[in-house]
This record gives sequence, C-alpha cells and structure tokens, in this order.
Amino acid sequence: MIVDLLKKGVEANNADAFRKGNLVALPADGSAILTGDIHGHRRNFERIVTFADLDQNPKRHVVLQEIIHGGPEDAEGGCLSYKLLFDVIRYKLAFPDRIHIIMGNHDTAFINSSEVMKSGKEMNRAMSSAVEREFGRAGAEIILKIKQFLFSQPLAVRCQNRIWVSHSLPSDHAAEKFDPGVIDRPLKVNDVVRPGSAYLLTWGRRHSQSLLDKMAEAFDVDSFVLGHQRQEQGWSRAGGNLIIIASDHNHGCLLPVNLDESYTIERLAGSIVPLTSIA
Repeated sequence: MIVDLLKKGVEANNADAFRKGNLVALPADGSAILTGDIHGHRRNFERIVTFADLDQNPKRHVVLQEIIHGGPEDAEGGCLSYKLLFDVIRYKLAFPDRIHIIMGNHDTAFINSSEVMKSGKEMNRAMSSAVEREFGRAGAEIILKIKQFLFSQPLAVRCQNRIWVSHSLPSDHAAEKFDPGVIDRPLKVNDVVRPGSAYLLTWGRRHSQSLLDKMAEAFDVDSFVLGHQRQEQGWSRAGGNLIIIASDHNHGCLLPVNLDESYTIERLAGSIVPLTSIA
C-alpha cells in the first residue's frame, strides 16, 4: 500500500497541471500559502492544512518543502518523519494541482545517500533504519520509492506576481557553477549531487544583495521567499528582495499571498502569519 502511495505521488508530481519542467508556474488569480521547512513537525503541518482550507478555497494553492528529517523518533532513535511525508503525499493526491512540494537539501541528501546532520544526528541513517524496522523486508523498496518521490519534486514555484519560491538559492561562491537551465530541462541524478545545479539551488546560504539581484534577473522575478536557513523567530527579511521563513518549530510561520496582487518586500513581511495563531 505504501509503495503504491509513493508511486501515485510521483505520478501526481509529474502530472501537476501548473508544472513546466522543474518549475511550477502558478496562475494570475487565486491565492497561495507559502511555507518553510517542516522537518517532521506534524502539528504545524496540520495548522497549514487548516489555514489553507482548500475545500472552501478552490483557487488556493499550497507550497510545501522539506518534509523529512526531524520530529518524532522511534524507540531506537530512528527518525519517523517519513510518516508525515506519506500524509503530505495523501494531501497532494487529494488536491493534485494545488499542492506543490518543492525539493530541499535534505531531499537531495536522501536521494544520493550522502550524510546530512541535524541536531547532532545523521538523518539519512536515522530515517532509513526506522523505515526498515517498521516495514521489514519491504523497507528497502520503500526507501527506494521515497527517493524516487523526492526526485520527482519540482525545484521552484514562480507566481505571476513575480514572487519566486524555492528552498534556497546558490551561494555567492558557487553561483558561477549554477545553470539556471536546470529549471527547464529534465532533472538528472548528477543535478542533485554536488556540484550539480539542483544541489547548489537547495544548499546555498547567506546570499549577498548582488547575488539576489543577479538571480532575480535570471528568473525574471522581483522577490524571493526561501526556506533552508534556520529562523529562530520564524522568519526574517534577509535582503532587499528576500524573505526567509521556517515552519518547523513553535515560532514557525506561513506566508499567504494573493496571486493577482503585487507585493513589495515590506508587504510580504507584513503578511507573515505565526502558525501558533492557527487553532
């Protein structure tokens, strides 16, 4: 059943009506709920679902990212965030053209089985061991299907009102190695391995304003909404055209935007909603 769920998730990612290559291009009407890293935080995911209320808002989209690595553990210390990933896939299947799950750096690390540390623990080993304990002989196939699902995720979302959403952007020192064409062409495994362009897009930190301006020109946008960089207070304005948000702790936030309205960076900052304010 889980293998079938993951297969259907891959199919839904690839069949997304708004997806073009590795980019989801949202329409010029309706609204979108933009979120940061979730990292296994089930309560915050539930708050996002409640706030979005997609049944009552047929033109609303939800952008999610970095579901895995964090949250509850099993008795052996294994990471159980795959359980939340399965529920996020079910959410995607319920609203296949309105839930968009973008690729993060923990996703690329899981795909290529490279080490990634969080809170002093190597997360790929922690999650894979928990999967194997729960599913026994089927564990290896489920791990493979999780990798295939993560690989099928788009890299970014572009709103018609010139807002760009991705997990991160290439760092300044790696920008020259980044190929913006990765957004348009079929993704290859080498793209998610250092120094591939999907890797660079998901791992970069501490962007200079000159880099942000260069990326804005390359992607033809005005503002960026990113995750990846930890935000103790839930969000920050990290440049003249950059908001970083986090959704993986008690100060986590989301950012609602109307797709038919323009936004300055000040208006984006003023639209932040703390997740704890959602019942």
